[in-house]
Amino acid sequence: MNITFNRLREIKHQLPTGSVKRIAEELGISEQTVRNYFGAKKYNDQGEIIGKHIEPGPDGGIVRLEDSTIFDLALKIIDEASSQVEEA
Repeated sequence: MNITFNRLREIKHQLPTGSVKRIAEELGISEQTVRNYFGAKKYNDQGEIIGKHIEPGPDGGIVRLEDSTIFDLALKIIDEASSQVEEA
């Protein structure tokens, strides 16, 4: 899957508070790994390198995500949050 780096960051910023922890717990990975997936670069402190490759280009470059599991769960969480707001 290809996405611009800026769009990936926008999605991360749309996540409700606590979403990074929720994603990490649901997938059995560290919170830092989730942060790295969305553009952080802190690979020490238990943060694994996720299968992604960034090519230079507009909007921060093109990110090729080898595995969209974290991305898909993030979109699900954003959708759930949007549904809750609409119901209120």
